[in-house]
Amino acid sequence: MTSDAGLTVIPDTTFETCRRDLTVLFAPGGTDGTLPAASDPATLEFFADRGARAKYITSVCSGSLILGAAGLRKSYKATSHWSCRDALAGFGAIPTDARVVRDRNRIIGAGVTAGLDFGLSMVAELRDQTYAECAQLMSEDDPEPPFNAGSMKTAPAGVQMAMIDLVADFSTKAAALAAASKG
Repeated sequence: MTSDAGLTVIPDTTFETCRRDLTVLFAPGGTDGTLPAASDPATLEFFADRGARAKYITSVCSGSLILGAAGLRKSYKATSHWSCRDALAGFGAIPTDARVVRDRNRIIGAGVTAGLDFGLSMVAELRDQTYAECAQLMSEDDPEPPFNAGSMKTAPAGVQMAMIDLVADFSTKAAALAAASKG
């Protein structure tokens, strides 16, 4: 399988052979694969089944749509990439504008680079804070962005409009997916 970014992934487990009881159930985000996954009955059945028993139900970026479509977002705070965050309400979720959102056993990262914050949060949860801080230091995760356009709250209006136009098709499809759900 090749991702929308060209990364080749070779699975070694199928839905049928995956353990039934998982510590972490994770839905990755993206564009080209997320919406089909969130509409695929086998994928949704897998997530709903494993999510019923998983210790942590997690996602990053638009992977939150998959969890929503599987019924794992109802009455939970959730985040996602800004382009589809509002669609989460259609699944019964409570859209929250934050880089990482935790609500009970749901730990969710917003778009793309928020995945780093999400990952460190998970390391702290599964191991401890010191170990997560060591991982942060080892990776030199100490951003000093050259621009202040990293969120819809800070990006200049022209940048916001350009990006809204660029992702309009994806945002529309995400909203339609949510509207079609039983959320």
